[in-house]
Amino acid sequence: MQNIKRLDLADAGTLLAAAKAAAQAIGVSMCIAIVDDSGNLIAFERMDGGKIVSITIAIDKAFTAAAARRATHDYNTASQPGMPAYGVNTALGGRMIVVGGGLPVVWEGAVVGGIGVSSGTPEQDRLVAQEAIDRFLS
Repeated sequence: MQNIKRLDLADAGTLLAAAKAAAQAIGVSMCIAIVDDSGNLIAFERMDGGKIVSITIAIDKAFTAAAARRATHDYNTASQPGMPAYGVNTALGGRMIVVGGGLPVVWEGAVVGGIGVSSGTPEQDRLVAQEAIDRFLS
């Protein structure tokens, strides 16, 4: 029998609030998705002005980070032609995202979920996701 730790709805609310505050601090309206350890959506918010296309991207960034157990930006270089993960962005019906903004949430050494942020640049998305995790873990 396994004892699995994963994010719950209260945790997702904390992460959403922290991400929203970080996005407001840099002046970018974001789409923010929180998933559990298996990549299933727990919570989502599209801030006023968040891009419509960013809804799916944020959800898929969170999915990629949690299910693959690594940050989406880590796949960027590895997914280029001739690299070991070339074509990974076409896996799972295109759900694997290879740009910044998706981070796994790690608690006591285990991935317990993921956060995906979209609507800014990949660097802004990544910054907001990291700030949310940092606030959540503190």
